[in-house]
Amino acid sequence: MEILFNPIMLLMATAKDVLPVLGLLVLFQTLVLKKPIPRPGRIFFGFGAVLVGMTCFLAGLDLALFPIGRTMALQLAENAQKGGNVTWTAYGWVYLFAFLMGFSTTIAEPSLIAVAHKAHEASRKAVSTWGLRIAVAIGVGIGITLGTFRIVTGTPLYLYIMAGYVVVIIQTIFAPRMIIPLAYDSGGVTTSTVTVPLVAALGLGLASNVPGRSIVMDGFGLIAFASLFPIISVLGYAQLVQWKVRRRIRKS
Repeated sequence: MEILFNPIMLLMATAKDVLPVLGLLVLFQTLVLKKPIPRPGRIFFGFGAVLVGMTCFLAGLDLALFPIGRTMALQLAENAQKGGNVTWTAYGWVYLFAFLMGFSTTIAEPSLIAVAHKAHEASRKAVSTWGLRIAVAIGVGIGITLGTFRIVTGTPLYLYIMAGYVVVIIQTIFAPRMIIPLAYDSGGVTTSTVTVPLVAALGLGLASNVPGRSIVMDGFGLIAFASLFPIISVLGYAQLVQWKVRRRIRKS
């Protein structure tokens, strides 16, 4: 945390991560392709913007997003434990918060917005931009809700992941072929800049406040749910659309 209050140190720390990427691109362009760098001024300006943006973003994570997610998880868990004799049903507000947070952060995820627009264009408007975003967001919300349930109950993570991928495999057999690659990619675009910090903070905060839970064993794993369940929801969305189309054709 101390580094966050020294902008120069934080900028230098970020540069150590970003500059090797720039160096790799420059070396590959000049030594392997043996061609001049196109628009070098624009490229270096862009990397400078990335460097400053990442620096501000990392500072914002530790100063705002992580504390907010962790504090909300702690307060909701403490509220659920009032009165003693706590069972998994007492954490209703935690489950609701997990779903709403997963849904809202995913809707605002820049990478998902970009992928949804590209899918809409590439499919010649067959894939709805908002339909895809909402389907992915619902999947993330359900996944994180189930992940918080796992933390509360202390059940093994592998059971959920194995069962989830069995469902994915079955859906893949029956889903429209056009949507399958997009559905699988949807699981990756959700684990990006907006969703991951809040989800990680929620898991760690909840695990640290539920009796008998380990921060290491139980606090992590929510991001796995956030990656898996969007695949299920997008495949399900495609199957629902396919079923409606076939039903409409039969009626006509």
